[in-house]
Amino acid sequence: MSEHVILTTGIYDMIKEHVRRKKVTKQEEELLIAELKSAQQVLRKDLPNDVVTVNRKVTIKDHTANKEEDYFFVSTNKVNNKKRKFSILCDVAVATVGRKVGDVIDWPFKNGEKKIEILNVESF
Repeated sequence: MSEHVILTTGIYDMIKEHVRRKKVTKQEEELLIAELKSAQQVLRKDLPNDVVTVNRKVTIKDHTANKEEDYFFVSTNKVNNKKRKFSILCDVAVATVGRKVGDVIDWPFKNGEKKIEILNVESF
């Protein structure tokens, strides 16, 4: 797992506000606050291609359910669930944003703890 998450300043601010507005569980809040404290903030052009962020297609393996899914993470105003375009502030995005390919994350989702792995990240 990555030592710390890598975020653009805009995404950092969005997540910080999301936490401040109590849009996450108490467990998620604690994890996110700790991650934000040690996060590396970079300019969009300096963000590595294998890091989860907005406008990226992310393939995630849910080890708990033993299945893989693709997610397209978009800004909050471009959500389209039928096309699998999910908000960068949805549960799975918040759990993975700033992390890179190969990271395995144990995350307290609202429907229970899950172990997920980032298999692929690509721009779209």
